[in-house]
Amino acid sequence: MPITNATFTPDNATMLHNMKGVVPRDYGQLIIETVMANSVMMQLAKYEEMTKLEKEFDVMAGGLGAYWVGEGQRIQTSAPKWIKVVMKAKKLGVIVPVSREYLNYKQPDFWNLMRPKVAEAFYKKFDAATILGVENPFEWSVDKSATDRKTEGELNLANYDALIGKLNDEGYEPNAIVSKVANKSLLKGLVRNTDGIPTRLFDGTSLDGVSVFNVHKDLGMNKGTLYAGDFNYAYYGIPYDIHYKISEEAQLSTVTDAEGNPLNLFEREMIAMRATMDVGFMIIKDEAFACLKAPVVGG
Repeated sequence: MPITNATFTPDNATMLHNMKGVVPRDYGQLIIETVMANSVMMQLAKYEEMTKLEKEFDVMAGGLGAYWVGEGQRIQTSAPKWIKVVMKAKKLGVIVPVSREYLNYKQPDFWNLMRPKVAEAFYKKFDAATILGVENPFEWSVDKSATDRKTEGELNLANYDALIGKLNDEGYEPNAIVSKVANKSLLKGLVRNTDGIPTRLFDGTSLDGVSVFNVHKDLGMNKGTLYAGDFNYAYYGIPYDIHYKISEEAQLSTVTDAEGNPLNLFEREMIAMRATMDVGFMIIKDEAFACLKAPVVGG
């Protein structure tokens, strides 16, 4: 009978004897680090420590100022504006079907093979939700926050200036621009003429001095679309370790074979591993984000 103790993690144990529980800390931490290193949103947003599914914390929303002080004079004080926010975590899950032989792998071999598959599924899904608002369980996304500061049209210099102008009108400067690799040819065409001297705005990694981050090509972001914002006003947190469970008999309704039939693991002599992680996300100032929405031109 399979042992299901979640704390049983010796390296010489095979997965057959450890079919569910918490992903062993060393491997689970590597998965989380891979997610954080590849998720555009996690690279840009502020990390907030979480130990449960909801966290209430204070963020400073302005009001703090500096003053000129004469010799011997008392320094004035200003009252910073603090707001109380609540960030809630949602469960993110992925199912990975593989050959039954994986059950005979020792834990290091199994998790080293699974780590990139699981991590990629997690960060792609998180970015699609928090940036584009696709299948989004959260109240916020960059796309939603930027709705009132949307510029529509092709990715050209005039529309780029309009994009940044709408942020500036709200009193914000972008600290990052979210794009996609397919936009590079368009970005290279952004040239500003100053006193008759042409200057390319895009140098391959930054646009007009602002770092550009490219989402994964599978996210479905339209070519010509850009998001700009001050991502200091976005937060995320990861309260728990990653959990997993391996099944030998499930029928996967969302995975089909070449004939379009649901994948039955028992019939195919396969297994499927379900991994879940909890992750929180929120944006505290919608006005810190804007977008350029271009017509669909492929990509």
